[in-house]
Amino acid sequence: MSGAKFDSGCGWPSFMLPADSKAVDEHEDVSFGMRRVEVTCARCGGHLGHVFRTAAPTGLRYCINSGSLTFTRQEL
Repeated sequence: MSGAKFDSGCGWPSFMLPADSKAVDEHEDVSFGMRRVEVTCARCGGHLGHVFRTAAPTGLRYCINSGSLTFTRQEL
């Protein structure tokens, strides 16, 4: 879902929305003295990243660990 990807300048792959909202769960994360929203895999519960409020068109920035992404070649 590269159309939802944008350069947030944070160094993490950032997306305005998940590719499939049913594939992820969101939970409150208060670790390390911060309050944020953790994104986990809906199937296995594995950590995928976090969601932050931002100025993106959706108002959300999904910072997702690149190790959890699958890349496919798209013909131009």
